[in-house]
Amino acid sequence: MLEVRELRKRYGELQALDGVSFDVEAGQVVGFLGPNGAGKSTTMKIVTGFIPASSGTARVDGFDVTRSPIEVKRRIGYLPESTPLYTDMRVSDYLAFRGRLKGVARRELRKRVDEVMQRTQITDRARQLIGTLSKGYRQRVGIADALVGGPKLLILDEPTIGLDPNQILQVRALVRELAQTHTVLLSTHILPEVEQVCKRVVIISRGKCVENDTVEGLLAKHRANALQVVLATDDLDAAEKAVRALPGVLSAEGAAAVEGGGQSIRVTFEKAEDGPRLAEQVAALAAEKRWALRELTPLRPTLEQIFHRLTQSPEVAA
Repeated sequence: MLEVRELRKRYGELQALDGVSFDVEAGQVVGFLGPNGAGKSTTMKIVTGFIPASSGTARVDGFDVTRSPIEVKRRIGYLPESTPLYTDMRVSDYLAFRGRLKGVARRELRKRVDEVMQRTQITDRARQLIGTLSKGYRQRVGIADALVGGPKLLILDEPTIGLDPNQILQVRALVRELAQTHTVLLSTHILPEVEQVCKRVVIISRGKCVENDTVEGLLAKHRANALQVVLATDDLDAAEKAVRALPGVLSAEGAAAVEGGGQSIRVTFEKAEDGPRLAEQVAALAAEKRWALRELTPLRPTLEQIFHRLTQSPEVAA
């Protein structure tokens, strides 16, 4: 559905994009992630035809963004981060106006407007002025606007930004519902949102693509530098000290006591590849000290930890 190949964009001396490539297959929901200034908005603006690329290509449903911009726009529904709405118009009138701009046939327009208002649950606000709506309802109007043209691809840029917790849950549920019938590219800084909604993740940093995988594959690929150890011992301090003395261990900190007896210790180390060796050493230590080893589990990183690891290079930190 979406093919991005070697996109580059330069603003004077600033290289905003430096060879970004990724695909979004039909029917997928893909999280598009990156820190501020990584190039996410620039990529989305190029894909939607708002700005040209310096080089590279982007295709939507087989149509090149540069060569066939009108065909591309017919296939895209775009919700930008700051939703541009005409606040002095009523909701239904605004959506009808937007539908006409997007080429919806007059005989289908009223039906299409009713459908998108129903899907975004704003039918009861149809005659209300947009300027009097809460931010949550304005976001729904923005999503309805993105849908009214009947697009194949939805590009949503921070759809829950600035919303309260209840509104976030409502919009998140709406995105999940839309994902059943649309291909979705979702840009957000709320990483738990990505785990709940998306099947695939693309992460960019400093204008480059640094990861492109399924959520499950990403979590499996990036091992955490930590072990969860549960020992049957009453002397937690001694256990911590002994584990901390193992080569390569950065910290060994006790957590809460485990039900049924025993102490839980979180062991962190510098290199992920040291995990198997340290697991063997912890097991050997427990046997030597005659501590019953009840659990020895490699801890998986969260998506937030993976994101931080991939995007916080020394150059970024500087």
